[in-house]
Amino acid sequence: MVTANIDPLMAVDIPHGWDLIPLGKCVSGKLSYGVNAPAIPYNRCHPCYIRITDITEDGQYDDSDKKSVAITSEEEAMYSLKVGDIVLARTGASTGKSYLYSEKDGILVYAGFLIKAAVDMQSHNPRFIFGQLRTRRYWNWVAATSMRSGQPGINGKEYAAFLIPIAPKKEQDKISETLSAFDTYIDNLAELIEKKRGIRDGALEELVNGTFAIDGQGLQWNEVELGEVAFYKKERVVSERSKYVSTENMNQNYMGIEPYQGHDKVLGCQFDRTDTLMANIRPYLRKIWFADFSGCCSADVLVIKSKAGMNALLLYYLLANDRFVNYVMSGGVKGIKMPRGDKEYIMHYSVLVPIDEAKQTIIANAIAAMDEEIEALEAERDKMIQIREGAMDDLLTGRVRLSV
Repeated sequence: MVTANIDPLMAVDIPHGWDLIPLGKCVSGKLSYGVNAPAIPYNRCHPCYIRITDITEDGQYDDSDKKSVAITSEEEAMYSLKVGDIVLARTGASTGKSYLYSEKDGILVYAGFLIKAAVDMQSHNPRFIFGQLRTRRYWNWVAATSMRSGQPGINGKEYAAFLIPIAPKKEQDKISETLSAFDTYIDNLAELIEKKRGIRDGALEELVNGTFAIDGQGLQWNEVELGEVAFYKKERVVSERSKYVSTENMNQNYMGIEPYQGHDKVLGCQFDRTDTLMANIRPYLRKIWFADFSGCCSADVLVIKSKAGMNALLLYYLLANDRFVNYVMSGGVKGIKMPRGDKEYIMHYSVLVPIDEAKQTIIANAIAAMDEEIEALEAERDKMIQIREGAMDDLLTGRVRLSV
């Protein structure tokens, strides 16, 4: 192993046969800035525009807010990304974010706040270079380099000077193949999660609309006001803060709620396991949570309890949706400085409830099983992301070698 000082923040040992090369020496031509033109609404007659905001934290192209750019055909040819191109964010809080162009994303013209590095594919694997722009040592370098007065940023000359540990081309290809396998597995998990969420959301919509069926059989439903199947707790008590839920930490499980740091006692509202908690103050009105433990909550959290004959979990699912939130927001908010939900108005919310309580339980458990499956897939995805990040740091610095 040969010790080499890669950057001011980290001394790294690189293997024999590897080299340290500036990014500018790994590309064809100079790093170049994108076209200086405004984004316009997406139009098939104009090419898609990729901006800093279209790049996700993990280096993917996000087309959820797709835009176009009106430029000449000559400009389109000059600024369209090609296979092997990497773009890097050069200014603002997103400085350092990068994206490796993929043909599956279609024609993309890169904007002026991005810098393009066209990887020399004869000598280097673009995915290997891209991987080097996602390691911890890279982000340490970004943090140090972008620290300027005013808005942070890194220009093309500075990016070109970033030193990259470079393996022989065959080893680059092997490392890239391994990292690509991680990416493919994670992407497949993400697609499966989205598919499962779609199924779950569809089931929830059927529940809210009263069209949910069990084994293909329709159900008998009662349309009632929320106050007929539930009530809210009014009394406040002095309670310990060890299991204290505020509007800020709702929608987390018990392990994610930290004990309150401050006084041991608080005037709040006790809630029980299986109660539905609703953040009852803006800007948190969209937070609705099913309690899986007993504890105390702040005065800004509304505790809704199911009455006899109403499955508690199903009640939560009847409220944890946009229809209920929109109802509250449209007419159930009082106050100017700190608007709160009008409890009496909320209790008049109309819901469809299966008459048979046993069927209520079946529906609630079915949707809960979907949620558990999604949570398990998300946990697996997050675990694989952590494993990939560790593998990237090991493989891309040569700490772990692959046989070629």
